[in-house]
Amino acid sequence: MKRSLIALLQAALLAGVASVAVAQEKIVFGIAQEAYPPFSFKSGQGQWSGFEPELIAALCTRMQVQCPLNEMAWDGLIPALKAQQVDVVLNSLSITPERREVVDFSEPYFFTPALWVADRSLDVQPTPEGLKGLIIGVQGSTTHSAYAKKYFGKDSTVRYYNAQDDILADLRSGRIDIMLADQLAVEPVLELPDNAMLAGKGVAPQDPLFGEGVGAAVRKGNDALRERLNLALQALRDDGTYDTLRGHYFKADISARQ
Repeated sequence: MKRSLIALLQAALLAGVASVAVAQEKIVFGIAQEAYPPFSFKSGQGQWSGFEPELIAALCTRMQVQCPLNEMAWDGLIPALKAQQVDVVLNSLSITPERREVVDFSEPYFFTPALWVADRSLDVQPTPEGLKGLIIGVQGSTTHSAYAKKYFGKDSTVRYYNAQDDILADLRSGRIDIMLADQLAVEPVLELPDNAMLAGKGVAPQDPLFGEGVGAAVRKGNDALRERLNLALQALRDDGTYDTLRGHYFKADISARQ
């Protein structure tokens, strides 16, 4: 009887240790320090909010892990992932063939078209001929910058920025003529009084440079973590959490290609 009791106590102790180990498991997510509303932004108390930080929190609750955020410049996210400074990048990273060569991706968790934005008074067609001689603003190291460079770089000036807010500031001041950005990210910003003079000038056509949607990136060959993310994401879709979260920020159904 005494041995049985000791065995039970040992089993309980091991179970408790295992539970603590699970609770303390950490998966570090990389996030760009530049705000990108409504996908990511900081509250007045310095806490990250927005669609993606809240999706990260929901995924980590589902996976029963802690998920600290490591902030850095946007173009440092993939290098940090490769250098094992972070475990996952879930930060509006489009899935492209070039990126697949250096990282692996989860299933896409949203799709978004690319929207041209300029002064309301500018009568322009967003084609290589229509934008000839104009200055185009895009965020660097994005699918938009690759698209603008390939199709518009010959006859237009393409100017690269670190953050969307900087592009909008130069667009309002007339230092650039037009910008290309995620439609879902930029449309709510156009409703602000400061941007009343700006308007959408058309959606860019689908192109392989825009990728296969947006996914969470993990280190090459980390199939176990990639599959955990896929399973957690599917669970959030199945129980309605994803749609509830999406509905807080977007009117459109971003879960399927538009």
